[in-house]
Amino acid sequence: MKKIILAFGFLAFVFSCSSKEQPTGEDVTIDYANASKDYVEQPAAGDATAEAGAAGSDDGLAMIEASDCLACHKVDTKVIGPSYQEVAEKYSEADIDMLAQKIIDGGSGNWGQVPMTPHPDVNMDKARTMVKYILSLKK
Repeated sequence: MKKIILAFGFLAFVFSCSSKEQPTGEDVTIDYANASKDYVEQPAAGDATAEAGAAGSDDGLAMIEASDCLACHKVDTKVIGPSYQEVAEKYSEADIDMLAQKIIDGGSGNWGQVPMTPHPDVNMDKARTMVKYILSLKK
């Protein structure tokens, strides 16, 4: 008899704890992977070179998001390394190859003594695309 009472008590407990919430229609889904794309300045409509540059920026952003870069860098906030906007303000288009090589080789000293880890799996073209995106953030 005790086993039956315990079984019914357990079933009552499980039944009372479970609930079937009815959807309210107010569920919101946020796509965090693409949220930063809202902050990239868009080119003027009809500008073919600007549109090509924006496509390259999107590729660079996608490559950055797929890598470990965001662990140390953010667009507008210093984390471990400088923000991408700080890098964009310090460097110009003439520095693309140097910065791309810095992504591949790593290094330290330009922004303090915390070293940037090397990324030997990133090829030079991919690194250039990432740098072009970063430089596009210049204000």
